Amino acid sequence: MSKVDDLPHHQRVGKEGEIFALEWVLRNGYKVLHTNWHFGKKELDIVAIKDNTIVVFEVKTRLSDHWEEPKDAVKRRKQKNIIEAADAYVNQYGYEQEVQFDIISLLRKGNGFELEHITDAFYPTL
Repeated sequence: MSKVDDLPHHQRVGKEGEIFALEWVLRNGYKVLHTNWHFGKKELDIVAIKDNTIVVFEVKTRLSDHWEEPKDAVKRRKQKNIIEAADAYVNQYGYEQEVQFDIISLLRKGNGFELEHITDAFYPTL
């Protein structure tokens, strides 16, 4: 049994979603720099680079879109935390490239996921 199988159902779905998103990012030509990178209590799900742009992916996974789309869960406060963590990230590693903030929104569909990639989902002008 894997560590993912030991998680409660909602956490397992989230972890499976992150793995699915990571595989999608890699298949689409991004070079992954870090996953689950922490700055204090703030986290960057996936940090990658493509075409000389640092792309920070926020991954949101849901079993259903009954209450809201997964992407809609990335509210202003969450965006602010991601932006602060990304600023710390580029400073720590000395990156000077432009940073883009994308969301990967996943809905559980059977044994897989329906994926929506939102490019430039938000900007660091909050």
